[in-house]
Amino acid sequence: MSSTSQDPDTDDLNGLVLVGRPRGLLRGTAAAAREVWRRRQLLWLLIVREVKSRYNGSYLGVLWSLGRPIVQLLVYYIFIGHVLQAAKSIPDFAIFIFTNLTIWGLFTETVSSGTTSIRSNAGLVKKVYLPREIFPITSLGAAFFNFIVQFVILIIATAVLGVLPLHAGLLYLVPAVLIMAIYGLAIGMALGAINAYLRDTEHLVDIALMLMFWASPILYSLAFMHSALAGTALEAIYLANPATIAIIAMQKAIWISGSADPAQYWPVDLDLRIIVAIVIGLVLLWVSQRIFARLQGNFAQEL
Repeated sequence: MSSTSQDPDTDDLNGLVLVGRPRGLLRGTAAAAREVWRRRQLLWLLIVREVKSRYNGSYLGVLWSLGRPIVQLLVYYIFIGHVLQAAKSIPDFAIFIFTNLTIWGLFTETVSSGTTSIRSNAGLVKKVYLPREIFPITSLGAAFFNFIVQFVILIIATAVLGVLPLHAGLLYLVPAVLIMAIYGLAIGMALGAINAYLRDTEHLVDIALMLMFWASPILYSLAFMHSALAGTALEAIYLANPATIAIIAMQKAIWISGSADPAQYWPVDLDLRIIVAIVIGLVLLWVSQRIFARLQGNFAQEL
């Protein structure tokens, strides 16, 4: 009996059906993307489940997603802004800090949740076949939901303070979010696969994210680092950090007081740096998926 199946992922050869993804570097990634897309409804359900599980049984529900960034904002505003007097050189310091924490939270939550995504879904991994890339992508989806909630509060705060960012620079919001999402997913996916074998990975990630936090212009302005490192190799390394580029882009989009302040520093080639960061991030995401694909074969046994 001749086969009428047109499924591109299977081939009928003398009654034998080849299963599994193609092994080619590009074909394998394309096949993984198609599998995830075909199961996009399941992906959506997993994202909804992830968000609901975080606030299940709580009275404030999704408002808890604001708890940590607001506490951080208050601590940094009081101690960094006023005790250490950083606010004197940074206009609208509260908006500056909240803007940075909002975009930084998208990255850190994606990486942290992505790193533990395989172990936290061990039951599904061991019992049901589905593209395992869905789990770190679910982490990105849940992180993006929290980002939207915090971003809405941020916009309301700018409106209340009379600094609503209705200007052309708001377009920088798109690449800022894109960079953090791409790098967060790439790192979270690779580390999620590694963490299935080495549980210590998730603890090392917490330390690495803490170091990255202080190595990014979140609590201090880029002008401060420029005055200290101007023209040195360290400044070039600092500006090569994609998180730094994304945070600067977010500031250009939301922090209009900083854009209007001549004392602040902005890289003259920011647009080019954004493009380079996105291109490198996409390559890194592809490499991450190939690492994930190579390691996922023994997930069930390791878990």
